[in-house]
Amino acid sequence: MTNRLYYGDNLAILRDHVADGSVDLVYLDPPFNSNATYNVLFRAPDGQHSQAQIEAFEDTWHWNEAAEDSYWRVLNGPNTDAARMLEAMRGFLGDNDMMAYLAMMAIRLIELHRVLKPTGSLYLHCDPTASHYLKILLDAVFGARNFRNEVTWKRTTTHSDSRTWSKVADTILFYSRGTSFTWNIPRSSHTNEYVASKYRHDDGDGRLYMLDNMTSPNPRPNMMYEWNGFPFPSMGWRYSKETMARLDSEKRIWYPHDKSGKLDTTKRPRLKRYLDETPGGAMGAVWTDVSPLNSQAQERLGYPTQKPLALLERIISTSSNKGDLVLDPFCGCGTTVHAAQKLGRRWIGIDITHLAIALVERRLREAFAGIAFETVGVPKDIGAAAALADRDKHEFEKWAISLVPDAQPFRGGRKGADSGIDGVVYFKLGARGTDTGKAIVSVKGGRNIQVSMVRDLKAVVEREKALIGLFLTLAPPTRPMTTEAAAAGFVELDQGRFAKIQILTIAGLLDRSERPQLPVIASPYRAARREEEDTQGDLAL
Repeated sequence: MTNRLYYGDNLAILRDHVADGSVDLVYLDPPFNSNATYNVLFRAPDGQHSQAQIEAFEDTWHWNEAAEDSYWRVLNGPNTDAARMLEAMRGFLGDNDMMAYLAMMAIRLIELHRVLKPTGSLYLHCDPTASHYLKILLDAVFGARNFRNEVTWKRTTTHSDSRTWSKVADTILFYSRGTSFTWNIPRSSHTNEYVASKYRHDDGDGRLYMLDNMTSPNPRPNMMYEWNGFPFPSMGWRYSKETMARLDSEKRIWYPHDKSGKLDTTKRPRLKRYLDETPGGAMGAVWTDVSPLNSQAQERLGYPTQKPLALLERIISTSSNKGDLVLDPFCGCGTTVHAAQKLGRRWIGIDITHLAIALVERRLREAFAGIAFETVGVPKDIGAAAALADRDKHEFEKWAISLVPDAQPFRGGRKGADSGIDGVVYFKLGARGTDTGKAIVSVKGGRNIQVSMVRDLKAVVEREKALIGLFLTLAPPTRPMTTEAAAAGFVELDQGRFAKIQILTIAGLLDRSERPQLPVIASPYRAARREEEDTQGDLAL
């Protein structure tokens, strides 16, 4: 199976594209309306939020026809336990925002249970706002007996101005499909204090070790033999002669010496246990060692709820094996699929916004040179692009904007009066990237385009005090259009010289023969690419 990104409603995609019992691990971090900013994908430098992702989930936050439909689908579905639980919740909560969210989640959790293998597991990441309700739903869908654990992840520090106990942790609910499930014991690293007190020996090669007993805890007559002049202990040695010979040849036995340097046979040899060969203790359910992404983190993509790679690597390493299939139905900026690719797993990522899919595509290609995956649900050739433009001009504009790295729809892509702006790209200026500039994006999906449209874009760029204008067109530009664009001249910046008006065709953006020329700061994923290539597995897809 090829690794896949799906654009669209995850409920429909799960039903139409993911087979029963085909997934080994599900991780999901579903959105919830916490002050209407929980799952915002982009934020402009001026503080304005893009509404594209919020609007995509608008129906999940208010009790309306969509919420009623989800509710009745569960009640009329085969999972009677989930139906009874959801009915009870509605009786308690009423028809409010929380109930709408739970109805949306219930029908999706049922589908996720269906696609899991009998040995599969699910991790649901949430905050205290709805975690208690979600756990009840999961009990109904998976069965309370298949609840495995509740992980607490300390994601931030306390706030001195908090008027209640500081909210510093998220909850990750862990369920399995059945009683037998994949489990690779996660180990904690040894603390510095433990290492200093136990691993105090070094033969000069830099490898720390501790000394361990080599005597048998119980009487073993067949292990009572003299070894290198050392008499056997009262219970005998722990190891056979053959094993002792091997350990000796590997220089893993420490021999006591007296002050003159001779072997001291009044004491006993001991086994060298090396620190680098000794796993830490089994990890608990409170995680304080995975740091959140701060504003300076290299892997940060500007996604407020982005989770650190280390968090997903821990979950994926523990509850799946190489070659297993990992699914994230709310993949957002793609941390789950990035971690899965790095660890040699197959993966499926689903998101409802073009912006998210475009971001994940770029992230994967920059992190893993030559990566092969399939994107389903977005135009992949000029014919499909033209069909989308004919079918839905507004969706075509949003999709076309997603072809431009870091571009976002103007005003979240909401329909309204035409201001001459379809999208905006913000970029950093100066050697240190401390200043901000912007480019205006204009999209034309019609068959008849004219030079006046380029003039209009030039006027908008001047009006908005932008530095660059990008003219995206489905139809090939005419000669007068290219002449008009060239007449706009260039803008000189620290990063170089850039055409002020740039005409780009959809066909060229799709086959990557054309790309906008914009000031960019080098991606952290390019810098880390070699490390990623060294650690990713051979998926043999």
